[in-house]
Amino acid sequence: MRLVLTSTALALAASLAPLSASAQAPSCTHNVGMVVSLTGAAGRFGQAASKSVELAFGELNKAAGAQGIAGCRLAFEVRDAQSQGAVAVDQARQLVDLKKVPAIIGGIISSVSIPVVTSVTAPAGVVQISPASTSPTLTRLANEGTTKGWFFRTITSDALQGTAAAKYAMDQGMRTLTIIHVNNDFGVNMLAEFRKAYEALGGKILSVTPYNAQQPSYAAEVTNALKSDPPALYFIGYPGDGTTIVRTWIQQGGPQRFLLNDGMNAADFIKGVGPQFLNNAFGTSSGTTRTPSTEFFASAYPAMSGGFDAGAPAADRAFDAGAILGLAIAQAGKFDAASIRDAIRKVTDPGGEVVHAGPQGFARALQLIREKKPVRYVGVIGPVQFDRNGDIVGPFRTWKITNGEVTTVGQMSMEDVQAVQARLPR
Repeated sequence: MRLVLTSTALALAASLAPLSASAQAPSCTHNVGMVVSLTGAAGRFGQAASKSVELAFGELNKAAGAQGIAGCRLAFEVRDAQSQGAVAVDQARQLVDLKKVPAIIGGIISSVSIPVVTSVTAPAGVVQISPASTSPTLTRLANEGTTKGWFFRTITSDALQGTAAAKYAMDQGMRTLTIIHVNNDFGVNMLAEFRKAYEALGGKILSVTPYNAQQPSYAAEVTNALKSDPPALYFIGYPGDGTTIVRTWIQQGGPQRFLLNDGMNAADFIKGVGPQFLNNAFGTSSGTTRTPSTEFFASAYPAMSGGFDAGAPAADRAFDAGAILGLAIAQAGKFDAASIRDAIRKVTDPGGEVVHAGPQGFARALQLIREKKPVRYVGVIGPVQFDRNGDIVGPFRTWKITNGEVTTVGQMSMEDVQAVQARLPR
């Protein structure tokens, strides 16, 4: 049975697919799938990501003109995962089995991406590229051969982010804290990676409290976490649940000192909790290396996004996922899953001519592809290069919430993170 979307999801889906054609656009359409959370705990992530892919495909279509991308116009059909793995699998299966899409962008959260790749895309031989799923389980599945080379992601693994968060916590003097984490693959893995690094650096964790997403109340979890009289809270989760949990924490008298994971630097979360309570809130996110693509995205995205800014969680990485996939379809020269998979690494070739996002950059990239010359797309997040597991590496951004605004404090290089990891017990 086809999923019945909420009014919010329906409105968004209607605005995204199909993309409006220009007067010069070819008559045929290459439709890819997109399975992201438009509702549920990660709904705002998926909405921001969907608008990013709309921008990427729209710019590629304009750059391609009448020649099209592999002869046709790029478009995508978005489906709402509702932040639930079972729903995501059903939607992905419909796209693969009924719509015959050769590629899917998504999911947003690891507890969606993992069942989709294991149950749908890898068995069917369909490309899957996630802009926001960070679980180390995805690397393990690739190492074991489960993903069969079909999975890619434009965000760094929590195996790295957990270490970065631990170092940042210690740098901020958070030597003792308690943890509340979402009880899914993302939360459990982030906790494990953080704990390993944090305790090795001398940090002390007073207690760990898991929670299940979308509960009506989190009073019991917060009460349990406060029993040890902690000086700070490390919250691992999503803005929707996080708003309720952190508000409950404050209402119960918890200290207003927080460490937050990537994705919690969201305007809705800050507004929902109250900016005045978050002036001692710190966090880490996958970082960016500023490029002309970054500048293009910063100017083009807010004007068409319907209220999201360029710093919205998942937005920049979703744009790059869409751009890489679109360029790979052009490189493949046909709308075929295996050809697209192989072309993904060709359009991010370290030996290729550097091209950026935007009208001129995409036009140059497509010209190079037509001339059968190597291309290196350098995206909004910086240079992207996938390893054999479909993973990328990159820096981490350290940030602080000040007067309701997320302020970048600094950047932690991969070398910094790896130096900490080298000190960890084997």
